[in-house]
Amino acid sequence: MIESVIVGAGPYGLSIAAHFSRLGLPYRIFGRTMDSWLNHMPKGMLLKSDGFASTIYDPDGKFTLKHFCAERGLNYEDMGRPVELETFSQFGLAFRDRMVPNVEEKMVTGIEAHGDGFKVTLNDGEMVLAKRVILAIGVTHFAYTPARLQQLPADLVSHSFQHADPAKFRGCSVAVIGAGSSAIDLAALMHEAGVDVTLIARDKELKFHSKTTKATRSLWEQLRYPVSGLGPGLSSRFYANFPNVFHYFPGSQRLKTVRTFLGPAGAWFVKDKVIGKVPLVLGYSVTSAEVTNNRVRLQLRAQDGAEKAIYADHVVAATGYHPDLNRVTFLSPELRTKIKTVQDAPILSRSFETSVPGLYFTGLAAANSFGPVMRFAYGAGFTAQRLTAEIAKSAARNQSWSAVPAVQAVKE
Repeated sequence: MIESVIVGAGPYGLSIAAHFSRLGLPYRIFGRTMDSWLNHMPKGMLLKSDGFASTIYDPDGKFTLKHFCAERGLNYEDMGRPVELETFSQFGLAFRDRMVPNVEEKMVTGIEAHGDGFKVTLNDGEMVLAKRVILAIGVTHFAYTPARLQQLPADLVSHSFQHADPAKFRGCSVAVIGAGSSAIDLAALMHEAGVDVTLIARDKELKFHSKTTKATRSLWEQLRYPVSGLGPGLSSRFYANFPNVFHYFPGSQRLKTVRTFLGPAGAWFVKDKVIGKVPLVLGYSVTSAEVTNNRVRLQLRAQDGAEKAIYADHVVAATGYHPDLNRVTFLSPELRTKIKTVQDAPILSRSFETSVPGLYFTGLAAANSFGPVMRFAYGAGFTAQRLTAEIAKSAARNQSWSAVPAVQAVKE
């Protein structure tokens, strides 16, 4: 029986595995490396996070995105220069090769309780017994499509997560629904690729983050709006740097913060690609969707009651992600019923453990417990530190492992 199985090989899974390797904690890691970034985000996209916040975390900090770009001769700035999707994806692959070469590109198809641990079934038929399982599955299972759109045929509606190639719909009319960065980015890239695209949002105007650089900020601005992995501002700085404190907030406050903090907005560098170029239908919500002559007819309503109809060959729901334990279908029904949840997401301990001993969730699924930072790659650093420290202590207590170097305490 292996000590730990890590499911997922994106920024969170790779960061955790690198920390485990540093201390000699036994584990196996499964998943397609950087799958979401390589296969589910539109080509040509630029990351909204600053360069320093768009990295994967090794415990010694010797191989960051900055180091990778320096080695490859790629342009990089901590702030003020957006990171290209291709650069970040290739960095992830290089991080795997250097820090976690033992990634097994297999898919987990089943996890069930087995004695004092778990039985993990892989897509090649192998069954692995593990004392603990750490789910670092990112957003893969949590794409959210509004109920009104779910009624449409699968060939006429899709989620933005399904589109890596913005030119796929060239020659068709597409309605993109949403006001967040996924919607704005995809609409801009589709327009550039020659797609007849319209962006529909219930907000009356699109919001965009402001460009910030160290050189353009006064001392007062630096004090009032300090830089953080979630952008400038005292609140952002707190949520980025103290997820351990956020964990102790009252549950209602945590849920409200996760729901409202950093609402839908595009990056500063996308604004000029959308405003005045992509047709916008703002201030309208979708009230119904039906198929008419092999096209989708979207009925829209404004806050003042005004209505209009939009026709499209295809509809893309760029409507975000909702952590829902029931969507993690490779977990056995028996396990899922034993996991305590709030608003469909698992309730986690300070060490990311669910109510089922030995079963852990990270990333987006941990946002209700540790805050908005879990929606971004930046949260992988804290997660890897906290998990490694707690699991190392537990393993040492059970005398199943002895640390090679001393366990470093998580910075509080």
